[in-house]
Amino acid sequence: MPAMSDGPPDASDWPRLATRAADTLRAAGAGDVEVGIMLGSGLGPLADEVEARCVIPFAELPGMAPSSAPGHAGKVVVGRLANREVIAFQGRLHAYEGFDARACAFPVRVMHALGARALLVSNACGGLDPHLRAGDLCVQLDLINATGDQALAGPDDGLGERFTVMFDCYDAGYLEVARSAARRLDQPLREGVYLAIKGPAYATRAELRAYRTLGADMIGMSTVHEVAMARHLGLRVLGLSAVTDRALPDAAEHTTGDGVLAMAEQLGGRFRALVREVLPAL
Repeated sequence: MPAMSDGPPDASDWPRLATRAADTLRAAGAGDVEVGIMLGSGLGPLADEVEARCVIPFAELPGMAPSSAPGHAGKVVVGRLANREVIAFQGRLHAYEGFDARACAFPVRVMHALGARALLVSNACGGLDPHLRAGDLCVQLDLINATGDQALAGPDDGLGERFTVMFDCYDAGYLEVARSAARRLDQPLREGVYLAIKGPAYATRAELRAYRTLGADMIGMSTVHEVAMARHLGLRVLGLSAVTDRALPDAAEHTTGDGVLAMAEQLGGRFRALVREVLPAL
């Protein structure tokens, strides 16, 4: 089976590719893992703190392709962090890069194939809630998939429930873990509903108003496919968002590009401290 760079796999090939990817990581020194970590835009430096057993570029892993997104190093790091065995994806693939939902969710299949039973997923996002400010860290309470695609579409892979229930897709116990960790660190932690669009165009003013009416507090271009796959495979999920800009429909301008990455870097220390604090309880 070719790597994704040679063409997108058929739907039935994804589980087999995940097994091959896990075997590739094991051959490079990886062992079984406990927790999978997805690192969003500008949040990748956490992977540099892992006591790495192996580090592999996306392009060398069956089923993966290089990430073209800014702030995404495109590496898989397997090793030990906060006394847990982890697999960290230093960046991700996005629909706006030309990948379908199944490709975006594929890293979760790899985590599962290596033994992970918990997923900590993160992203940089815009704040739809006017009370959110750039620099806030948020825990995701729920999600809205407005991308128009579904990671579980296609033939049944036989690995999980065909009709995966997404009620309480973020684990209630893990939410309490995050809240308690933030209190111990004396660190503010906001909460809200995350909505994903396909991108790469940002939402219009009218769309932002509509999404806020739907109940969304944060907006981005990732995460929802990974969460759906995690729940399908039985992983418990904690979602953390770094608010890098305010996505307010009546704002004079919209922060983009370098401004987003600069804010993610600025709050990166607090994000890394929170992740290290929650990991032992996941």
